[in-house]
Amino acid sequence: MSNYIDGIKIAYSGLGVTLQITLVAVLLGVSIGLIVAICKMSKNLVLRAIANVYIEILRGTPLLVQALIIYNGVPMILQSNGIMFKWEYPVVAGMIACGINSSAYVAEIIRSGLQAIDKGQMEAARSLGMGHFQSMRFIIIPQAFRIILPALGNEFITLIKESAVLSVISIVEITRKSMLWSSATFLAWPAYLGTAFVYLTLTIPLSRGVSFLERRMAQSDRSK
Repeated sequence: MSNYIDGIKIAYSGLGVTLQITLVAVLLGVSIGLIVAICKMSKNLVLRAIANVYIEILRGTPLLVQALIIYNGVPMILQSNGIMFKWEYPVVAGMIACGINSSAYVAEIIRSGLQAIDKGQMEAARSLGMGHFQSMRFIIIPQAFRIILPALGNEFITLIKESAVLSVISIVEITRKSMLWSSATFLAWPAYLGTAFVYLTLTIPLSRGVSFLERRMAQSDRSK
């Protein structure tokens, strides 16, 4: 029994890195995703094409491959052009990889939220003298984010689990901690059961929170 408790403790020791990566990746994903979503809804054909290609490439390739490209491929390209570069902190490469990967999915979430807003909202804002940018910033986007908040919560949960693949680029998060402990002690079963337990203690409460938020928002909409 003590081996299983040790396995859980070891996995929990990587919790801080996992949450750090996930939080930064979500912020990065939402920031880039908002820009990509607006570009995809633009009347400019070039911007729409760029946004579509961006989303298709990122959604069509695994996060693991993207992480390897950023961690190993980017330094190689820079060095081939005479720029000496190496990731001093692999966790930064992991944050960028997860953030960019998430941005493609968040872009589609935000786009659906923006399209859910009645066109009359934009017309009303413009009739008050607001420009297109002001209308989007103060009227449309805040309403859209309220609609997509549960979906963003699910994306956060997904990122927590997907961050496990970053162990391949030397990031010592929850899964990597367990892998190292398992290699040193040959206690694979306690190590990976501990890993699963830690992820469940994160994702189950968050999933319940997102479900509660969805119900509250649905009740709020029905009461209007």
